[in-house]
Amino acid sequence: MAKRSMLILSFSPIAADARVLKQVRRFTQDFDVTTCGYGPAPDGVVEHVEIPMDKRYNDLDGKLITLKRYRKAYWRLSAVEWSRQALRGRRFDIAIANDVEAVPVAVKLRPRRGVLADLHEYSPRLHDDNEAWARRITPWFNWVVGRYVTRASAWTTVSRGIVDEYEKNFGFRAELVTNAAPYQDSHPRPVGVPIRLVHSGACLRNRQLHVIAQAAARLPDDVTLDFYLTANDPGYLDELKEIASASSNVVVHDPVPYAQLATTLNAYDVGVHVLPPVNFNNQLALPNKLFDYVQARLGILIGPSVEMERYVRELDIGAVSDDFTEDSVHRSMAALTPEKVTRWKQQSDLHAEELAGERQVDVWVGAVERLLG
Repeated sequence: MAKRSMLILSFSPIAADARVLKQVRRFTQDFDVTTCGYGPAPDGVVEHVEIPMDKRYNDLDGKLITLKRYRKAYWRLSAVEWSRQALRGRRFDIAIANDVEAVPVAVKLRPRRGVLADLHEYSPRLHDDNEAWARRITPWFNWVVGRYVTRASAWTTVSRGIVDEYEKNFGFRAELVTNAAPYQDSHPRPVGVPIRLVHSGACLRNRQLHVIAQAAARLPDDVTLDFYLTANDPGYLDELKEIASASSNVVVHDPVPYAQLATTLNAYDVGVHVLPPVNFNNQLALPNKLFDYVQARLGILIGPSVEMERYVRELDIGAVSDDFTEDSVHRSMAALTPEKVTRWKQQSDLHAEELAGERQVDVWVGAVERLLG
């Protein structure tokens, strides 16, 4: 019996996009999957429609935005225009569209059993810390969501707060699919002295990584902090390296490939992610690194971010600082003891399987099965 067909559309390099790859790996088991996105084909697909790198999904025409000609502004995005032409006339049983910008293209293709919209962020408030962006681009995103995303047949997103926000403003109820990491068959390492803290991820100024660097630099040498950072902002990365060079217990490393991340992190004791709520999506973030730290069997130290705090407190896997300031983070780091951290690591080990990405993929499977009837 021939397999059903599925399109997975994402304006991202799919072979390197952890969330989209989970979709590809699961659904290639049961579907003939065609992917459409940047970069090379991911493994297992029957076809990959590669969007040229010079075709962008965010090259909005400012004049059209000023005139509020939102329909034309959307369909003239170069990646949208290119992918629509490349996929014209194709029919699929199911389409999964990743993020708001991809959904209208999938909706226009009219797949036989509908579109699953996986919304990685709350796009209308993506950069609401920028007043000009919020004034001009938020209304455009509101139009795209209201006009097209509401026409999908099912929806998923990354945190409970974002689920609630889409329902409040647009009327659809998305299911929760967290950015959980794949299950790692691992065990917590014993906690010694120094207690070893770690942060891995993107080097972005609005994450204010210097706060945790400076907080750690004020500690005695019985606590250390290691960063593994991608060079998203080279100037800011240099600033962090300068802080580290003046400290005996802070080190900045190059990033490691994702396939090696769990093993690298497992050598540490506490994963740190103090994410200031500088915009709406940071405020409601439930990032993959929280789950990376759990799979590495680490304790976790965070700021009072509502979505992360729920997991840390309910599962007793770490500590929450009083606020996002350097002094507060320093106090939380200074209060660490081998006994506390050992308990947190044991709790991460206890909950690693239930928090693994495989459980989250089951939500997509259930949504697709309901569309298939």
